[in-house]
Amino acid sequence: MKEQKKVVIALGGNAIQTGDGSEEAQQLAIRKTVALLVEIVKRGYQMVITHGNGPQVGNILLQQKIAGTQGIPPMSLDTCGAMSQGMIGYWIEKELDDALRAEGIEKDVASIITRTEVDLNDPAFQHPTKPIGPYYTEEEAKQMMEQTGSKYVEFPGRGWRQVVASPQPMNIIEHSVIEKLVRLDFIVICAGGGGIPVYKENHKYIGVDAVIDKDLGAEKLAELIHADILLILTDVDHVYLHFHEPNEQPLKKVKVAKLKKYMEEGHFEEGSMLPKVKAAIQFVESKPDRKAMITSLDKALDALLEQAGTIVEN
Repeated sequence: MKEQKKVVIALGGNAIQTGDGSEEAQQLAIRKTVALLVEIVKRGYQMVITHGNGPQVGNILLQQKIAGTQGIPPMSLDTCGAMSQGMIGYWIEKELDDALRAEGIEKDVASIITRTEVDLNDPAFQHPTKPIGPYYTEEEAKQMMEQTGSKYVEFPGRGWRQVVASPQPMNIIEHSVIEKLVRLDFIVICAGGGGIPVYKENHKYIGVDAVIDKDLGAEKLAELIHADILLILTDVDHVYLHFHEPNEQPLKKVKVAKLKKYMEEGHFEEGSMLPKVKAAIQFVESKPDRKAMITSLDKALDALLEQAGTIVEN
């Protein structure tokens, strides 16, 4: 029997949310996404699914702020991250179960609340840059900075917004559980939003106000569970050089050394394609014969068959 390849699929925001942030619209987007993922299951891949949570955790934070005005104590950012993981995991789990049954596929699906260990000495904690939550007036932002010690920055024309650190993921704490479930042929949904950031102190894990890049979180997970492929899904078919310029050039099959050179030349935008490229490079360099692919959701299966997308290899 042919050995199954293990693939970690990092879903982009467009896989969960369109312009409409309602529960119904998000579940509809997931239903369409799941239909494509089932085609990958049919090809015999062992699948681990990670996902973003930016808009969802932002909405939860706003709900917490409103609750605070009614005397209900608001929850911390790490707890809000856990809420978003449970919510999105449930949606994906439900839709995937339904789609598998419709195809007559006997497979179990499990969603795991996942923590990501970070280092409090990471320089990112000294320079928080990741915006979260709603916009505030200057007066509101300054008041909250005084009261909580949080950092807010101005986004011209839009208002003030909290920024938190985005440290490097050091470890996915639940990785051994996830790996065991995959070995039992489960489809696992985990590491939502890059994982809930925690640090270790006196043998205890403590939540921290931070946001892990979801693609770097997926990469760390893929390494730790010994995946063969990291598939990063976004809203474009390829990684491009000179993106949105007249001389735009799609990258198809590219050696990791060449991609590193392009990265160092500044071809990829911070907060957009750059973390995806970094994640692909880290995964491919972590072990011989590993491959990373970056493409759009509808090209996911074609990319795994090496017929589409940007394929990064040694």
